[in-house]
Amino acid sequence: MGTYNITLLPGDGIGPEIVSGAVTVLNAVGKKFNHTFSYTEADIGGCAIDKHGTSLPQETIDKCLASDSVLLGAVGGPKWDGVPADIRPESGLLGIRKALGLYSNLRPSILKPQLKAASPLKDDKLESGLDIMVVRELTGGIYFGKKQRAADNSWASDEEKYSREEILRIGKIAFETAMIRQKRVVSVDKANVLESSRLWRETMNELAKDYPEVALSHMYVDNAAMQIAINPAQFDVIVTSNIFGDILSDLSSAVAGSIGMLPSASLGAGKRGMYEPIHGSAPDIAGMDIANPIATIVSAAMMLELSFGLLEEARAVNCAVDAVLDAGYRTADIMSEGMKKIGTKEMADRIAANI
Repeated sequence: MGTYNITLLPGDGIGPEIVSGAVTVLNAVGKKFNHTFSYTEADIGGCAIDKHGTSLPQETIDKCLASDSVLLGAVGGPKWDGVPADIRPESGLLGIRKALGLYSNLRPSILKPQLKAASPLKDDKLESGLDIMVVRELTGGIYFGKKQRAADNSWASDEEKYSREEILRIGKIAFETAMIRQKRVVSVDKANVLESSRLWRETMNELAKDYPEVALSHMYVDNAAMQIAINPAQFDVIVTSNIFGDILSDLSSAVAGSIGMLPSASLGAGKRGMYEPIHGSAPDIAGMDIANPIATIVSAAMMLELSFGLLEEARAVNCAVDAVLDAGYRTADIMSEGMKKIGTKEMADRIAANI
């Protein structure tokens, strides 16, 4: 029996609905395995701008730091497109990662057999399956680099900058992850053009000497995007920078059938992490009970495993998701002929019932 304190950051758009679904499943896990999950809500993103005038109030940071882990829904929406850049919803997301020291983002992209028809790739491209782990650096690079704009708006710039230490620590995460998988790492960069990428590649080569069992190869980001689209089975672990990881993980999720299926874990040096689906806030469908909660639910399963060490409980969640999919239930984004369409709440309830 354990007691775990979780800060919930529902955020904007469909965020409250999908986080609520994950809580339903976590409560079922608690009942089944005799754990207590307590929840504290906090504001982030657009809703925080509306209430507090900033996308990341200090109160939110304090609540997250006082918790065992954090579960995030989604932030942003066109409502806040016109606010200053330093308080946009997305700046709150970048800020909470920095405040919690979360420098690595693990984004698994797995094609479930039940959803093979949902993938845009032809069957012959999927014969060997799809199981990619994208390890994305999270607190460096162009998103956090120096930003400038001319007074007359004639130009603007963003600096892409990485230190050797930042590259080493994300590289270690990638190599350690590969050691418990297929022992293959592809490091993605743009070393033919960018000096920061040349340092990235040099540092990865240096680090590889400490992991002789792991096969390291390099790929330019444009080629990596093409290879994910035409031959995804060749990848085991992909390690890359903040901006490249942002883009490639979305591509790998689309190949897996739906961005609504895939979770992520943002981790630092300790056990506390922030777990979230990789999709956006989808304000156009907010409140309509049609969003897919599975990515958030599986993100909660990653939290159970990686932050709390509850491996059996995490497996129970993933098995429950499979059971509901095996029974033919689908949300609109993964719907196919012959399946039974259900809404956000019913999907979460059915998964919880299968714990």
